[in-house]
Amino acid sequence: MPTAFLLTFRQLGDPALLAPLLKGFLGALLAFLALAGLASWGVGELAGGTGWLAAVAAAAGGIAALVLAVWLFVPLMLAIAGLFLDPVAAAVERRFYPGLPPARGASLAAQTRFNLGLALRMALLTLLALPVALALPPVGAVLLWLLSTVSLGHGLFEGVAQRRMSVPQARALRRRRQGGVLAIGAVLAAMALVPGLNLLVPVLGTAAMTHLLHRGESGISRDFQG
Repeated sequence: MPTAFLLTFRQLGDPALLAPLLKGFLGALLAFLALAGLASWGVGELAGGTGWLAAVAAAAGGIAALVLAVWLFVPLMLAIAGLFLDPVAAAVERRFYPGLPPARGASLAAQTRFNLGLALRMALLTLLALPVALALPPVGAVLLWLLSTVSLGHGLFEGVAQRRMSVPQARALRRRRQGGVLAIGAVLAAMALVPGLNLLVPVLGTAAMTHLLHRGESGISRDFQG
């Protein structure tokens, strides 16, 4: 697991990683600002549209929307992770595993179904955990971290593996690599709790999981058959 992150950080200057990193940052920033603005406007209108009460309600609505956006960042990220997977994984493979054959795995439709299904399940679990976080913030933060560890670990590893194998094969390989998958997922989940740093999770996670796929727990993977 440490090797996967060390190799990933060595490649951070690669334009192939920086481009999706920048796109992801700008896209998430615009989405969060738009959500806050829409919530602020909607709550303000419901409160009458003018006057100090409407202004306070609009501000509260904007803040609440941002808090909810941060809370739902991981499932939202999983939904768009497919946008980052291929170019980032391909860049890692070109640099560190140049002898690999072309990636021919699960169909785009199968990968899309997997990513959306995982994102929806994670969103539901995260929303169910929200009342706990509001009542007991420390417990809620730990609960979110645990949910994120599993969802990020499973989602990003299987997403990367599906570039080179079927969905069932990717799931079986993930189970064999469960220790490394969850270790990387735990680090990514901790990053996902930090505003700003969480925007790096899709790219860093995809690169780290690509290394785990090809190197295994130690040495070059014997499970991967190309």
